[in-house]
Amino acid sequence: MRKVVDVAAGVIYQEDGSFLLGQRAPGTFYPGYWEFPGGKVEAGETPAQALCRELDEELGLRVLKLRPWLMREHLYEHAHVRLHFFEVTEWSGAVNDHVHSALKWVVAGTMEQECTPMLPANGPILKALHLPRRMGITQAADIGIETQLARLDGALDRGLGLVQIRESALPSDERRRFAVEVVRRAHAHGAIVVVGDDAELARAIGADGLHLPAARLMSCEERPDFAWVGASCHCRDELLHAARLELDYALLGSVMPTLSHPERTPLGWEGFAREMQSLPIPVFALGGLGWGDLEHARNIGAHGVAAIRGAWA
Repeated sequence: MRKVVDVAAGVIYQEDGSFLLGQRAPGTFYPGYWEFPGGKVEAGETPAQALCRELDEELGLRVLKLRPWLMREHLYEHAHVRLHFFEVTEWSGAVNDHVHSALKWVVAGTMEQECTPMLPANGPILKALHLPRRMGITQAADIGIETQLARLDGALDRGLGLVQIRESALPSDERRRFAVEVVRRAHAHGAIVVVGDDAELARAIGADGLHLPAARLMSCEERPDFAWVGASCHCRDELLHAARLELDYALLGSVMPTLSHPERTPLGWEGFAREMQSLPIPVFALGGLGWGDLEHARNIGAHGVAAIRGAWA
């Protein structure tokens, strides 16, 4: 069995949202392939410390703020690597490359044409970068269809990029009409729509994906055939199963007490961070939260925040 080599990698952002990729130089493994900057974790270092050192040595950048994000393993021909990905949101210095053949600032959705091929271990990260940071979960059965659609319009105008239709309490005809309208309005804004626990409806209305409740997740032996697939999780075992299925994201909660599930003991932020650490897929914090919690959630490793009531305030 090969020894696992720990590597730290950074998604380094500029203020316009673009991030930095480097092209591997001749004489290295996978020359010409593109990657996120970083390097090997040395003895006595944490992955965060290693990334700060590597970015200083390779690029001349001083990291001012970084966030833990994802952890993925990959078996190359030459090594078994465990990649610790961080988001570097604040840094100083002028980029001055010392190890790559080329550097390029790219935006999610464009690097597929500009920076190919990508290192295999880095590939899944690209899709995660397409995933918005806020998910709004509909509640039309509680507040009424017209009210929900009006609040959806407002949220889309304010930049909401990910919507989950979760309306099992609506009669089937009303649910379908509502879902069709959500897809129409969301797609007009470039937003992603997933349907909760109804693959047939998701396909019929042209939704982008499927969202699995925890019970359905645990009964799945393979990933459903949709562009985007996520799941609701309440514990580490469910999160690990979602990762084994290579889902695109998971929701984890409840973080705080909620009106919808008052019987559940909330995880709290400490419990949330403990359950979701070192996962290969993005995790959204859910339960009693709003967009004001996004910064804290991301600082402890969450991809973003999902909300029901808080999404439509």
